[in-house]
Amino acid sequence: MAKKKAETQKLVATGETAKPPADYVPRLKRQYRDDVVPKLQREFGIGNRMAVPRIEKISLNMGVGEAIQNIKVLDDAVEEMAALAGQRPTVTRAHKSIAAFKVREGMPIGARVTLRGDRMWEFLDRLISVALPRVRDFRGVSSKSFDGRGNYTVGVRDHLIFPEVDYNKVEKSKGMNITIVTTAGNDERAQFLLRELGMPFAR
Repeated sequence: MAKKKAETQKLVATGETAKPPADYVPRLKRQYRDDVVPKLQREFGIGNRMAVPRIEKISLNMGVGEAIQNIKVLDDAVEEMAALAGQRPTVTRAHKSIAAFKVREGMPIGARVTLRGDRMWEFLDRLISVALPRVRDFRGVSSKSFDGRGNYTVGVRDHLIFPEVDYNKVEKSKGMNITIVTTAGNDERAQFLLRELGMPFAR
C-alpha cells in the first residue's frame, strides 16, 4: 500500500498519469473512428477516409498576471494545470517589457501545455462530459469562436470546473483558454466534427 501511494504521489508531482493497458482506446477516440468519420464522409462527400477532418492537438494556456508580485501563484498554476491535463506544462514568459504593467521581457507570466494522442482525447472527453456541465447556468459554448481555418477556442473562467483540481488546495480560481486545433480547413467542417463528438454548442 505504501509503495502504491508513493508511486501515485510521484505521478502527481511530475504531472504524469499511469500508463493504461496496451489495448486501451479512449472512449471519444473510438467514437470518432467508428461513428463520426462515416458521418463526416457522408455529409461532405469525402471518399478518402484519410482526408476526413480530425483533431490534431489541444492547447491549454493559463495567464497568471499575479505572478509578477508573487511567483508562488505561478507555481500553483503549473501544479494545477498538470493535474487537469495529465501532463507537465511549460512556463510562458513575456516577449517584451510593458512598463505600465511592470512586466519585463522574459518574466514568467503563465503556463501552457499541448496535448496530443490519447491524452488529448481523454482531456476532450472530460471537458465535454464533466467540466463544462459544471459551469454555473451553462447554456452551451459559443459557435462563433472559430478562427476561419477550423480551429476552435473556448475560454474557461474558473479552472475548478475540472474535478482533478483539488478545491481545498486552491487559493484563487484561474481562467484559461483551450484551443482545439483540427485539420478541417474551414469552420463548417470543424463545427460538424466537434458537434458530433458532443461539444455542447449554444443554439
